[in-house]
Amino acid sequence: MKISIIGAGSWGTTLAILLAEKGFDVKLWCRRKELAREIESKKENRQYLPGIKIPKNLTAENSMKDALENSEIIFNAVPSEFVRSTLKNIRPYYNKQIVVSATKGIEHSTSKRMSQVIEDELETSKIAVLSGPNHAEEVSRKMPTASVVASNDKKTGKIVSDCLATPYFKVYQLNDVVGVEICGALKNITAMATGVCDGLGMGDNAKASIITLGLMEMNNFGRHFGAKRGTVYGIAGVGDLIATCMSRHSRNRFIGEQFAKNKSMEDIRKEMHGMVAEGIPTTKAVYEYSSKHNIEMPLTRQAYEVIFEGKNIKQAMKDLLEII
Repeated sequence: MKISIIGAGSWGTTLAILLAEKGFDVKLWCRRKELAREIESKKENRQYLPGIKIPKNLTAENSMKDALENSEIIFNAVPSEFVRSTLKNIRPYYNKQIVVSATKGIEHSTSKRMSQVIEDELETSKIAVLSGPNHAEEVSRKMPTASVVASNDKKTGKIVSDCLATPYFKVYQLNDVVGVEICGALKNITAMATGVCDGLGMGDNAKASIITLGLMEMNNFGRHFGAKRGTVYGIAGVGDLIATCMSRHSRNRFIGEQFAKNKSMEDIRKEMHGMVAEGIPTTKAVYEYSSKHNIEMPLTRQAYEVIFEGKNIKQAMKDLLEII
């Protein structure tokens, strides 16, 4: 089977390596030509996944046409703010392949989930969503990981699940696409807040309270869209929430920690070396939608006021802890 991975960040590269090691013919599309050349020559993605060797049957491409040629499954792993524009570039070469969304986020301009954006641009129903507590740094080192593949089509979900499953990467198949995508997006907002707790030295007790509030918001927002309770309290919900809020690998937790140290967004981006944290655009999208539809989201509101309105971060945490 030929598989295309769109997006050569740490997660896209990790998925490409996992699939190549299973024997699939994998092409990894890189937005930057120089990155594609470096991966091909060094057989390593030194910017996003240093120290992990890339199999010989994985080819890095800068041409979208070449990356998609004869592929049977497309994994989209670009940041949410670039998903629609990337799909527009995919469309001329799209040939009814299964499309897997490996991006966690909500589109700000439309409040649409990533699978909905894929459906818009490619006019297909052969869509699956990959989500869960899946830090690339651990999966790439074959550390035990559980994940979820959700699809409205059982056959599509099984094909994708079977492709990904390994002894160290266990995949559960669900049909709650809405719930999986909502959980994957909203946990990033909570992770930023727990990072603030760490940055301000508030301790584990306060952090536990923030995580609990984040779980409640995830459930409230998800139920508005018809998400299943079992999804929220499963691997794609609570599981991903815990990993993102507690892990040193979490970009969103890192951003919150740096905010607490009064660092600017520009400085934080430099420290992330080109990696993207989905929590910031997701906060804007979720806040504006929840305000319009009267969904009570106090944690999201405080995050929005800090990031986009310049509210003092210590005051925001004080206000938040008074609510709990």
